[in-house]
Amino acid sequence: MALVNEHFLELPGSYLFSDIAKKVNTFKVTHPKQDIIRLGIGDVTQPLPKASIEAMHKAVEEMTRKETFRGYGPEQGYDFLIEAIIKNDYAPRGIYFSTSEVFVSDGAKSDTGNIGDILGQDNSVGMTDPVYPVYIDSNVMGGRAGTLDAGTGRWSNITYLPCTSENDFTPAIPQKRVDIVYLCYPNNPTGTTLSKAELKKWVDYALENDTLILYDAAYEAYIQEKEVPHSIYEIKGAKKCAIEFRSFSKTAGFTGVRCGYTVVPKELTATTLKGERVQLNKLWNRRQCTKFNGTSYITQRAAEAIYSAEGKEQVKETISYYMTNAKIMKEGLEATGLKVYGGVNAPYLWVKTPNGTGSWRFFEQMLYEANVVGTPGVGFGPSGEGYIRLTAFGDRDDCVEAMRRIKNWL
Repeated sequence: MALVNEHFLELPGSYLFSDIAKKVNTFKVTHPKQDIIRLGIGDVTQPLPKASIEAMHKAVEEMTRKETFRGYGPEQGYDFLIEAIIKNDYAPRGIYFSTSEVFVSDGAKSDTGNIGDILGQDNSVGMTDPVYPVYIDSNVMGGRAGTLDAGTGRWSNITYLPCTSENDFTPAIPQKRVDIVYLCYPNNPTGTTLSKAELKKWVDYALENDTLILYDAAYEAYIQEKEVPHSIYEIKGAKKCAIEFRSFSKTAGFTGVRCGYTVVPKELTATTLKGERVQLNKLWNRRQCTKFNGTSYITQRAAEAIYSAEGKEQVKETISYYMTNAKIMKEGLEATGLKVYGGVNAPYLWVKTPNGTGSWRFFEQMLYEANVVGTPGVGFGPSGEGYIRLTAFGDRDDCVEAMRRIKNWL
């Protein structure tokens, strides 16, 4: 008889955003005439950059001719895109990689979830809290999380690093050593950032304790303040202790097209049980060659196009659009007396619920009384209780209308 991976049975009933969708659909059934504004799930609303569309059309035409048709591509990604990534995302910051250190994929969500394939089950794990649910859930699936305490919402084998208003959303270095630590900056869900000085503390900790940092930089393109680091590799020594994940989903509207990349430096190693040092680059390459057939040629040409002069300008305009939404929302929410974090270097606003209202309770009140959808903060972890996340990825008119509704409601 076939046996299931019982770690899957330890997961909560469904994924956070599936729970939200069910609640919203229930509302729609019972209130069919109400117009809902969705500011919960971080999906984009602006179209792809024109440069990407043109590149995709050209690539499709290539696929119609025998002499330019392409079948299987390299699992690691085409050199034309990898070279553009290195030249534009890293070289201007004095960071250099070989093409074999960058792996193109179908997005950061896949890679942050799949990276556990090359990491042992017995690794201890540290997580900032609140945190993107995929980090926790994928470690539960991999058997590294332990057991869930239903009362606290914490997993027994995970070291939680609270990020709250009391510590300015800056996680403290853990008092005990952990093997792996997840960092995401600009942060999802809080929209906050780390300074170079704070990020250096983590790199120093990792080097001293032989800890692997999994660094999610999916929102780096939204950084507005010059002193905020865009990459962990801006910190000396990070190539020896960190893997970085990036995505074109929110940068260039690729949520439905699917493209991202992961950097695994060749200097980075981990150990076997016998103490042998092994290059993680080789293991990730082997994993991708076995389980992934590569991102489509058409998609990779579209991603390459965002690095053209026209593409850069178009992406800049889109990011400016969303960040203007964030500014409008932040000012509107603050005008109602709510305490708001984020929205400066990221398209997320982390809103303190008033009067100690629970996250799910406030979510339901805002849905039923203002017809606006957010994401309950507690869904991102115990330290998210008492907050709600709003995204600035909506249409401008919807963002303005949502603020009007919330103002009238509160």
